[in-house]
Amino acid sequence: MDGLGGTAAAVVLIVLVIFVIIVLVRSVRIIPQARAGVVERLGKYQRTLNPGLTILIPFVDRLLPLLDLREQVVSFPPQPVITEDNLVVSIDTVVYFQVTDPRAATYEIANYIQAVEQLTTTTLRNVVGGLNLEEALTSRDQINGQLRGVLDEATGRWGIRVSRVELKAIDPPHSIQDSMEKQMRAERDRRAAILTAEGTKQSQILTAEGQRQAAILAAEGDAKAAILRADGEAQAIQKVFDAIHKGNPDQKLLAYQYLQTLPKLAEGSSNKLWIIPSEVGEALKGIGSALGGANGDTDATGFFGGSNKAAGSEPAAPVESTTAAHSRPTE
Repeated sequence: MDGLGGTAAAVVLIVLVIFVIIVLVRSVRIIPQARAGVVERLGKYQRTLNPGLTILIPFVDRLLPLLDLREQVVSFPPQPVITEDNLVVSIDTVVYFQVTDPRAATYEIANYIQAVEQLTTTTLRNVVGGLNLEEALTSRDQINGQLRGVLDEATGRWGIRVSRVELKAIDPPHSIQDSMEKQMRAERDRRAAILTAEGTKQSQILTAEGQRQAAILAAEGDAKAAILRADGEAQAIQKVFDAIHKGNPDQKLLAYQYLQTLPKLAEGSSNKLWIIPSEVGEALKGIGSALGGANGDTDATGFFGGSNKAAGSEPAAPVESTTAAHSRPTE
């Protein structure tokens, strides 16, 4: 009997120890940071537990699953939305929200994530339904603002604050995408043609301006060169004139120079006929007189291939012969 009583006492003691451990485990709870817990006492809301150590009454208080108080990001699957111009587009949304009231998030709504998703879908269809495709593609900020306002107002009584709503993607139908790509390609080609034409225009303008400046500069250079050449010729003529006057030439020297200049009149292949001026006879007479005076009895006409007669006997015959010889047209 003593053995049986000792065994029963040991079993009871073990059971009591286990019971005490279970009671301690159920009564002592540690709430992590950025978490919140809702405590029900006998099935009724009793309090909200904050981060830290807390004591519960075993078998009387029940701690519900902890709620995450951090901002959460939920990406919803693409939703088909009809625009104002009757085009079906697929829109992906991302919602950023945070639980601000654990009690309301627990008792006011059964599944707040699903509720936010459905509310986002319906609100998105209402907002995008009043826009055409082009406005829906270019008015993301406006759509995000309207969605956030509606969701924040509706989820406020659920203990949830919607901070941001973003449209991750707006996908129009493939046929519309092809048309948009063709339109964009045509627009790019048009802009490229305009830019090319503008470049060509500017290039031609600059080229014409450069040619005009070059022509102006060339004309100015030619004018300056002509002026310099004229000045040089004038100075040369002036020097020759001054030299001649300083040398005080007589009529005989001038007549001789006059005769030396006559053959140059016939130079050039285009000269077919040239006429000796009448002053040649006077020049010959002057040269003949000079030669006659220098050589005494020598005939002036002999110098030109005539007879040895006196200088004043028949001076006109060689002149006429020379004139006739040089008046013949060049073959």
